[in-house]
Amino acid sequence: MRAMSNPTRRRLRWAYAAPAFALAFVGIPVYVYLPSFYTDVVGVDIAVVGYILLAARLFDAVTDPAIGVLSDRTKTRFGRRRPFVLGASLPLAVSIFLLLSPPASLSPSAAAWWFGVTLFLMFLSWTVLVVPYEALGPELTFDHHERTELLGTRDGTLILGTVVAAAAPSLVGNLFALGEGPSAERARFFYVGLGYAPLIVLLSAICVLVVRERASGMAALRATREGLAALRENRAFWILLSAYTLGTLAFNLAGALLLYYVRYVLESDRADLFLVIYLLSGVLCLPLWIALSRRIGKRATWLWGMAVYAVGGAAIFLLDAGDATLYGFLCFITGMTFGATVAIPSSMQADVIDYDELLSGERREGLFMGIWAVIRKLAAALGVGVALPLLALAGYLPNQPQTETTRLVLRVLYVGVPVVCNLGAMLIARRYPIDEARHREIRAAIDHEP
Repeated sequence: MRAMSNPTRRRLRWAYAAPAFALAFVGIPVYVYLPSFYTDVVGVDIAVVGYILLAARLFDAVTDPAIGVLSDRTKTRFGRRRPFVLGASLPLAVSIFLLLSPPASLSPSAAAWWFGVTLFLMFLSWTVLVVPYEALGPELTFDHHERTELLGTRDGTLILGTVVAAAAPSLVGNLFALGEGPSAERARFFYVGLGYAPLIVLLSAICVLVVRERASGMAALRATREGLAALRENRAFWILLSAYTLGTLAFNLAGALLLYYVRYVLESDRADLFLVIYLLSGVLCLPLWIALSRRIGKRATWLWGMAVYAVGGAAIFLLDAGDATLYGFLCFITGMTFGATVAIPSSMQADVIDYDELLSGERREGLFMGIWAVIRKLAAALGVGVALPLLALAGYLPNQPQTETTRLVLRVLYVGVPVVCNLGAMLIARRYPIDEARHREIRAAIDHEP
């Protein structure tokens, strides 16, 4: 496929990226705000919240690849992916609203059931929408650097949406003068859900109406032993997946514990501000990482991003109560790497899918995105499913001063483990074999196949 003209490229990029702005709410904000909201405001036990989040993500380990393969095999006049994107947007919107609006009359046990059921519905709807949506991206262009811009725009929009979602509770509170306290927190999340529900449907519809799928990608696929063997032999994919898994685990573990760390270690009430600083830094610096990848390659750019994050994270470990200003600066430094650790691996995965096409003779974006989504979700689930019960074992008490043991556990989980994971990801990523020249050879071989 040839590179697109500039007007077509811009229009396609932004239409394709549009849903990511609203879908961002199911990322960091869910793992940062919901655990604290349901434990400290709704009254659900912290360990129960962690177990529910872990169980929901384990459920995704089945649904994500299944939806991916189903979208690969779907054949309609509207394409393989777009019917899923539009059809799942409404149940996703409804489930998010319900998750953010638990009735105040619920007992703690009933609230746990409400949390579990609505969370499962949200993640299932999210899977049905997002796996085909992300699978659509690598099909739109085969140019090595153009796809970095396309997927970088999508991921940059995702980061920007995460900034807005992270700031949304505070913005809503100020806009409606809700004040403080449990009732105010409930009102904040009610209005946030009321805003995000229609936005998800609207932006998904824009993407579906503007973006067109390649006709050649709509044929049903065959389930062959050769196809499975090709997946096993795709060394580049397994290297990329292993490194990405460790990096994602680090990122989600830190995200899940940010509110707890800021409140109980730094003794600050500005966690929302720090999260916005981190994410806004990622948005601002993303174009620099994309430009750098053109000069030094995708692998080297990703390695540099992880290295900067590891250094900044190690410095955060040394902070204590009263170091909020220095923490804000380090949030900006580590946030700079967000674009590199999100957008660059997305573009590398698109190259890996091309290599799979060379090995298998099939385009299987849905399968790969399903596997990718499972890893991303399991990493997020392990972050809260392991960290929150460990905090409970360390003596965590909601809305109370924490013991030194609890604070130490918070430091280790929030900073120490993510830094180690990033270093491990760097060691693995160094072996990734597809550079621009190799990708050019892969595409040439595919294009010349009979």
